[in-house]
Amino acid sequence: MLIAGGRLVDPTHGIDAGRDLRLRDGIVVEVGEHLIADTGEETLDATGAVVAPGFIDMHVHLRDPGYPEKETIATGTLAAARGGFTAVACMPNTNPALDTPDIITSLSKGAHVRVYPIAAITRGRRGQELLDYAALAAAGAVAFSDDGNTVMDPRVLREAALAARATPGVFISHALDDRLHGDAVMHEGSVSRALGLPGSPGLAEDIIVARDLLVARETGKAWHIAHVSTATSLQLIRAARAAGMSLTCEVTPHHLFFSDEAVRKLGTDAKVNPPLRTEDDVAALRQGVREGIVDALASDHAPHTAAEKSGDMHTASVGFSGLEIAVGAYALALPGLPLSRFVELLSTNPARILGVPGGTLELGAPADVTIFADRDWRVDPTLFASKGRSTPFSGQVLPRAIVATIVGGRLAFHAKAVSPR
Repeated sequence: MLIAGGRLVDPTHGIDAGRDLRLRDGIVVEVGEHLIADTGEETLDATGAVVAPGFIDMHVHLRDPGYPEKETIATGTLAAARGGFTAVACMPNTNPALDTPDIITSLSKGAHVRVYPIAAITRGRRGQELLDYAALAAAGAVAFSDDGNTVMDPRVLREAALAARATPGVFISHALDDRLHGDAVMHEGSVSRALGLPGSPGLAEDIIVARDLLVARETGKAWHIAHVSTATSLQLIRAARAAGMSLTCEVTPHHLFFSDEAVRKLGTDAKVNPPLRTEDDVAALRQGVREGIVDALASDHAPHTAAEKSGDMHTASVGFSGLEIAVGAYALALPGLPLSRFVELLSTNPARILGVPGGTLELGAPADVTIFADRDWRVDPTLFASKGRSTPFSGQVLPRAIVATIVGGRLAFHAKAVSPR
């Protein structure tokens, strides 16, 4: 395949210029100007679009195995392709949990994009029994997390970090103190009080972030903080880095755009963990992206059935679909962010954090390419490939759209037309 006429952005090599790209046998074989198509070579016109190394979403829930009514490998990875992602890292909150090598090796069957499993930290994600981390990594696990089930016992977490210290793959924290969170359905603050709903204080996140950073410092295990949502957590991460710690963090599109005020209008479509926070938190996260404190953008794609998202805030499931809106939502929340930084957050850094191929379009790199353009489109969840049709971005006009997604030199998605404003 020859991708011609586009603006190639590759932060790894400081490239931001008009370049053509030739893919062959699953790798990048040539980058140059005005390349001529070989006989029989497929040509993709990227005029007016940006050509970037394939985007990697390092935090998704594919619900497989165990919850096919919510999502499957096939539907979730098709949604990823349509969202511009050539690879996804899937969380272990499945049934059974991703805690054995056999389950890890089964997850790429029927996938439209690359699937990188994140294994559990403890058996069944119950926070008690350690696992064979080396065996899980050998089977293909790229990271470890108990995801929504925070490891509450610091002794267990410390022992796990020490046991896995020499094993490749970061520990990923879903920072939530269950005791402080209680039965909360949103952020604790003026909005929750006005609505008469139980709220979760920012401290429920901050206290676990602080604890996990201390465990990481003592054990020397590589660490990543998922979906940071408070200004205080970001300050803790900044301070830890200033003290010489090597750690990374991510933010989501919804935490970059919506505050807890959205619950008044959107109801259960705005129910998520961590909850949508205050306007001050949203502003701090945006600034953290621009200052370089945030390392990656991740969707936390968490699909549910329509029945599970219906009802009231007390009974509705937590989370919503994000893969198909993420790229446009990031652009909406971060106007004017340099393209090199945008690609770094979605491709170069996730590849580095997870230790997986990609993140660059240098010669010999995987032929994974995301092509996007600044074109307005309106979010219509009824058109999602994902089985989950709930999103707080429903009806929102987003300023950036995916043109094509190429995985291993194969066209996984091509938008023949983008809906106008």
